[in-house]
Amino acid sequence: MTLSSELRSLIDANRPLWAGEAEVVRTYWTSPVRTRETDLRWLRYQCRKEFWDSFADVNKGLYLEPLERLLAAFPKIDTEVDRHEILDVAEMFLAEFSHYVAFADVYDAIRGETDPKMNPHVLREMGDLPENAELARLRAEHRKQHGALGLRACEITEGGYCALFSEGMQLAGRGGVDEQIAAACRAVYDDEFLHMLRGILNLDQESLRAPDWELLRRLTREQMQARIRMRNAQFSHPVSEERIREIFAGRIQPVAFDYERAQLGA
Repeated sequence: MTLSSELRSLIDANRPLWAGEAEVVRTYWTSPVRTRETDLRWLRYQCRKEFWDSFADVNKGLYLEPLERLLAAFPKIDTEVDRHEILDVAEMFLAEFSHYVAFADVYDAIRGETDPKMNPHVLREMGDLPENAELARLRAEHRKQHGALGLRACEITEGGYCALFSEGMQLAGRGGVDEQIAAACRAVYDDEFLHMLRGILNLDQESLRAPDWELLRRLTREQMQARIRMRNAQFSHPVSEERIREIFAGRIQPVAFDYERAQLGA
């Protein structure tokens, strides 16, 4: 599979920002801001994202929304609804719920006696990070203003080239809570990497014009900048605002995009 120059240009436009999100997470692991309380905090917000942000309807989250789709499709299997579509929904539900479980298990393993147990309904009531809400607002605006291309931009930036999970995996071998975080990130990484690939690789199969590619570059960069601010807030601001502006300006070593794995996963 040969990727077009336009698709490679889109990837290159995002590589520095993917690296920026990774830097935020990597910096946190050894930052003086890190404590058991900040670990519990980022895990709570990650569990909230996994449970409530994974599907389109934020009032139903990853649990009710796909189950209602499966129930509605049950009498239509292989008549009005293809069985493979049902399988896709079921597999997505299993993958997304397993991601919530992985991080929730780490949280419950390291919380103290006075810390509340993990509870997805309490997570919803605790409210969202303003930076995550801004990212959601921006994505919704892009979808509303630009339709299919706005949705495509959201698919491309989903997961941020798996920065949290790839950086979390690097904690393996350090023991204690770091070992538990590494195991959870390893369990999630492969699923999320494939999600990211699906958001990118099929672009060459669509009849996009030069202005479409330019719009995708702009939308994805805007979303990735919002993602970096979201991730920095989630991890208690280990990276300074000055450094974030440098990342936005491209003063960072870009991520090396895994073209070989991308083509194998196409």
